[in-house]
Amino acid sequence: MIRLLLGFLLISTPALGQSTQSDSQTLQAILAELRQIRQDLATATLTTQRIHLVLHRLQAQEAVVSRLTQRLDDACSELAQMAEGGKRLAAEIKRQEEFVERLENSPTDRKTVEAMIPEQKTRLEAMQNQEQLSQAKEAELEVQLRAEQAKLDTLQSDLARLEAELERAAQRGSH
Repeated sequence: MIRLLLGFLLISTPALGQSTQSDSQTLQAILAELRQIRQDLATATLTTQRIHLVLHRLQAQEAVVSRLTQRLDDACSELAQMAEGGKRLAAEIKRQEEFVERLENSPTDRKTVEAMIPEQKTRLEAMQNQEQLSQAKEAELEVQLRAEQAKLDTLQSDLARLEAELERAAQRGSH
């Protein structure tokens, strides 16, 4: 009986050693998996924080572009009104000059209208100067809008890149 017990112990000792080695390999695999999960979680967290930051910047940039677009639209409308007002005033001056040239009109009426023409021409010149300033303002706003739109496009690209990065991290984690 002692021999049987001794034989059993000798046979089971290698089996215990193999079990310990197998358990050690399993624990190492589990540890490696946990480290990878921790790394994936850290990467996903960092990417999510970066996405939030880019979203905040994107919203702010969209507001800037929206304001500039509104300012440009207003400048265009103002410029169109000025151009239309200038055309009307130029037509009025021409009509007054034609009125003065017509001999059938009374000399008093012609003198009255003729006295108004220099003032009208001064107003027209001032309107033309203001129109040039408005054109410069419009051009400046267009340049600013293009620059701010380029910034917005860059932020949108950054967001798309970060979303793709987060998606890749999620796919790695699911495999």
